[in-house]
Amino acid sequence: MIHHERNYEKYLLMNRLPHMWCSGCGNGIIMKAIAKAIELYDIDEDNVVIVSGIGCSSRAYSYMNLDSIHTVHGRAIPFATGIKLANPKLKVIVITGDGDCTAIGGNHFIHAARRNIDLTVVLFNNNIYGMTGGQASPLTPKGKKATTTPYGSIDRSFDVCELAKAAGATYIARSTTYHVQLLVDLILQGISNNGFSLVEVITQCVTNYGRRNGIGDASKMLLWMKENAVNIKDYKRTINDGESDKFPIGVLRKISEPEYSTEYNKIINRVWRREE
Repeated sequence: MIHHERNYEKYLLMNRLPHMWCSGCGNGIIMKAIAKAIELYDIDEDNVVIVSGIGCSSRAYSYMNLDSIHTVHGRAIPFATGIKLANPKLKVIVITGDGDCTAIGGNHFIHAARRNIDLTVVLFNNNIYGMTGGQASPLTPKGKKATTTPYGSIDRSFDVCELAKAAGATYIARSTTYHVQLLVDLILQGISNNGFSLVEVITQCVTNYGRRNGIGDASKMLLWMKENAVNIKDYKRTINDGESDKFPIGVLRKISEPEYSTEYNKIINRVWRREE
């Protein structure tokens, strides 16, 4: 008999499960992937902090057995920045959604990436404001329906990974809730990166996004991810073949730049030496 270790469960509040998300929602898959990545990183749990904003995604903190803070809408990243600057030894993981991070929180996202502060942002992208009314978000695809776009959105959506790249993030990756093993590995690499890391996770919202757009149940949404997500190594060839619905997954960027809290502490130490 093969014994499968479930050590990651120590990072979950098992007595609070099952969770409150809708049947078929992918958020539980992402939460488990975060717990697995933390376990693989092998860090003292007292040195990990979870910071979340507002939305379906941000409820994940309440099922995690780690120090955490539930902030206000769009402000998870500035709260996380303050925590990291106050105690640079901490690994700070931000749990956020497409609306929380790229709409009201968009400016914070851009400047945290520009500063290259050591935060790992796990962005649950379900293409809609799932909890707060089903409105279109900046990541809702053009033509898709929401409560604020009942005839289909006419806005062009962000490619949040390209946005992070332009802003200066040093680690950028994308996965889906179908590609679970890849997702765990990408989050682990994000935590390991000494700088600003973004892991975008394409996840299914069956109730507000799938139902409004006639996509079907969770199994059909996962099948769509399987058929359209392409490893970054093969993506350029796919685009050349004219398959426009395809999107890349994997590590999209990994570079090295000075980390913000380290540079900030150098300034502090320099000032103290002058005063002495």
